[in-house]
Amino acid sequence: MTDTVTDVNTGEAVVFWVCAILAVAGAAGMVLSRKAVHSALWIALTMINLAVLYVANSAPFLGMVQVIVYTGAVMMLFLFVLMIVGVDSSDSFIETIKGQRLAAILLVLGIGTMLVWGIGNALAETSDIGLEEANAAYGGNVQGIANLIFTKYLIAFEVTSALLITAAMGAMVLAHREHWSPLPSQRELSEQRFSGDGVKGNLPNPGVFARHNAVGTPALLPDGTTSEASIPEPLRARGDVPPIDHTDVDEVQQITEGRTE
Repeated sequence: MTDTVTDVNTGEAVVFWVCAILAVAGAAGMVLSRKAVHSALWIALTMINLAVLYVANSAPFLGMVQVIVYTGAVMMLFLFVLMIVGVDSSDSFIETIKGQRLAAILLVLGIGTMLVWGIGNALAETSDIGLEEANAAYGGNVQGIANLIFTKYLIAFEVTSALLITAAMGAMVLAHREHWSPLPSQRELSEQRFSGDGVKGNLPNPGVFARHNAVGTPALLPDGTTSEASIPEPLRARGDVPPIDHTDVDEVQQITEGRTE
């Protein structure tokens, strides 16, 4: 039985406690967040701190994979899908698959049991040769990981692959929206548009004269008054609507009709 190395310098202790606290905080924020986008950002924080811990423990390959593959690719893909599809917090209360909540609870309990068992076995180990010696035994960190994945942990690696495929299928199911009512037709949309109390038809365009074609210039109605609906709401709120100079309007009208004085 070899003696375990217990000497830890100050830098290693600071890195561990900072990254450990941030990783746990990110995991808790991911679970407690009410919005899916916020949960994705919290789990990205956890992944980044795990990558730092991997590098600090002489596993640079795992650290780079954690950042490049998971944080840089998988999480950004999740955010991209969430931004386009959009997942409301109310969607979690609608079960599109019967029994999915019970299955999720059982899976969580199973994974939690496996984690406790794995951590307990790791803490009960009486010998520790260190990652530097373990990496040197196979010629490097990448070679050592490949040897473990494709020999001792081959079945676990294949099960993880199946789990990732299942997660991708689950994301597709969550992104799928059930339409509880048929989509309105073009005729129905047109009828709704003209049956309301708002402006019927298209809004008038701002700036109808050559001398005043800015976006803040209101359109003129047939009776000569201005149409506030032709001005964007932010300009109206700031009072940036210039008054109409009817002298210029008459001059333009005369030029248009070919009348000169």
